[in-house]
Amino acid sequence: MRKIVLAVLIVGSSCLMSKIKAQTPLTPEKLWELGRVGAPVLSAAGDDVFYTVKKYDLTKNAGQAQIYRSDYKGKKIEAITNVEGAIGNIIINPASGKVGYVFQSQLWEMNADGSNAAQITDFSFPISNVKYGPKGDKILFTYSIKVGENPPHAELTKSNFKIFDDLMFRHWSSWNDNSHSHAAYALLSEAKNGNGMVDIMDNEPFDVPTKPFGGSEDLIWGPNGNTIIYQCKKLNGVEYATSTDSDLYMYDLESKETKNITPKNQGYDTSPVLSKDGKTLAYLSMKRDGYESDKNNLMLYSFDTDTRVNLTATQDITVSGFDFGNEKNVIWISSPNNGTYKIWKLTHNGSDAKTIESVTSDVMDYRSVMTFGTELIVSGMNMNRATEYYILDPESKKKRVLTHVNDDHYKTISKSKVESRRIKTSDGKEMLTWVIYPPDFDSTKKYPTILYCQGGPQSMVSQFYSFRWNFQLMASKGYIIVAPNRRGLPGFGQAWNEKISKDWGGQSIQDYLSAIDEVAKEPYVDNSRLGAIGASYGGYSVYYLAGVHNKRFKTFISHCGLFNLESWYGSTEELFFANFDIGGPYWKIPKPKSYEAFSPHKKVQNWDTPLMVIHGGKDFRVPETQGMEAFTAARSMGLKSRFLYFPEESHWVLSPQNGLVWHREFFKWLEETL
Repeated sequence: MRKIVLAVLIVGSSCLMSKIKAQTPLTPEKLWELGRVGAPVLSAAGDDVFYTVKKYDLTKNAGQAQIYRSDYKGKKIEAITNVEGAIGNIIINPASGKVGYVFQSQLWEMNADGSNAAQITDFSFPISNVKYGPKGDKILFTYSIKVGENPPHAELTKSNFKIFDDLMFRHWSSWNDNSHSHAAYALLSEAKNGNGMVDIMDNEPFDVPTKPFGGSEDLIWGPNGNTIIYQCKKLNGVEYATSTDSDLYMYDLESKETKNITPKNQGYDTSPVLSKDGKTLAYLSMKRDGYESDKNNLMLYSFDTDTRVNLTATQDITVSGFDFGNEKNVIWISSPNNGTYKIWKLTHNGSDAKTIESVTSDVMDYRSVMTFGTELIVSGMNMNRATEYYILDPESKKKRVLTHVNDDHYKTISKSKVESRRIKTSDGKEMLTWVIYPPDFDSTKKYPTILYCQGGPQSMVSQFYSFRWNFQLMASKGYIIVAPNRRGLPGFGQAWNEKISKDWGGQSIQDYLSAIDEVAKEPYVDNSRLGAIGASYGGYSVYYLAGVHNKRFKTFISHCGLFNLESWYGSTEELFFANFDIGGPYWKIPKPKSYEAFSPHKKVQNWDTPLMVIHGGKDFRVPETQGMEAFTAARSMGLKSRFLYFPEESHWVLSPQNGLVWHREFFKWLEETL
């Protein structure tokens, strides 16, 4: 009997050891093997869910998506397409129940099991952001059209030039060539022959979706399919560059007239969603013009009375996503709160939120929410797992996985330990800071430690899972990561969020130093091997810290960081951001404080630490010259420096092989200098 028990123990131990051995640290290559799941769409009957999964092939330097089908329990999952080329934009035909999708830049349909796929539209131009009308007889979509005069000197066929008389001559990663994205609709019966398109923005030099990040959420069908509601910023030139005043417009299919339904609000009005009874429109709204990170309020618009109410006016929260509940007075919202994105149940009386109750409490980011019978479909991720979709029971607050995209991968990847700490800042506030430890962390050893500086600047350090700034990957390389929610981030009240504007090099920089100084007191932190890294405002923070760190750090890495605020103002594009956060142009009288007090180039004389600079050639928000200036300064001073330049990348690195180069060079630099 003893021998049998011993044998069982040995076998059990061997199985356990094999499972432990099977788990290995995350690598850049493994990161690119992970599937990336798209937003789910419910079948007409509500018993199936459809979504895309995109997987990347490093040898081809490209990704390929396919459409998957899952039952509502997430138990039976199958790929129902096997195509080559861009595919997505899943929609359900309300008349036939068939699955619609965009493939080869046209609308296609298939049965729920993927059979009988057929092309439905045959326009002579690509279409996107397609939506069926309520009866399934029409489609709403966007397409690209050139508005304005053709460039001169057409007879000089070998010439290459651009001429501009106004802003914005370029935006984010592309030059203005008079191309605009317009909203249009067509009868499905005519669209099959490539006919019947009605451009509802005929000859307007504006864009739907709103550039640069708008999507299908920017346009919807109105009540009964007789109107179309869309978001648009109908401004030009300097006005466009200096304003965030986008509005919601309603186009009447019969009269062909367009009405602005948010004319008095001066900030962003976005994300229109029609209530289930078609009587009310919910949308998100920021009050102040020019402030892209203002509080996002949840609004209700009545079609009958042409009135608007702010449901969250008295709540110190900012709303990032929402959906109407099945109960008339319930709206489910996603909102940042104390280091994670949570799902909340908002109960209202038609004019104000009566109660707001969180229905999630675990350490996850829930960025989106969709009503699913008595349950919810939510996206969820944390620092150890990429986005999956879950079914959440708001009553019990329990969830189950719906998509299971990366289950097999994560079975073999060791997890990092993630800790939430409250750190006292230099002005006596408490700051939530995430500390991420290596998978095999041993408190008796000493570890090199990296301060992560968040970009935005108003973007919470939450439980995000980035495919570039991946904390699990960094920790797997043997580093401890310190990621503070410094001043200027949402989720801690509007006052905390706004503290950074016009004070970039002030309290937020002190917050960074408070975080690294506190964690550095731990016996397992090697104080002789501290580094600081970051992108965008985080890259700016790295440049600024390099001039004020007082020899705390041994190395720096800045990706697309702002270096010289004067030259940046003269070369960036969205001037509303610079005007609000920096204080205005450098020629303004009196000159804004930021240019003298908070521009990193003013402190270069104090630089004494190795610096790696990374920048993309198509980054027009923080132009490439910012990185070039910083690298030139560092090398001219004799500092060990490196400039990693991606000519075809923008503010992010999106190409798979470039992404792999980024990670390899990132960790190579850390190995050399830390």
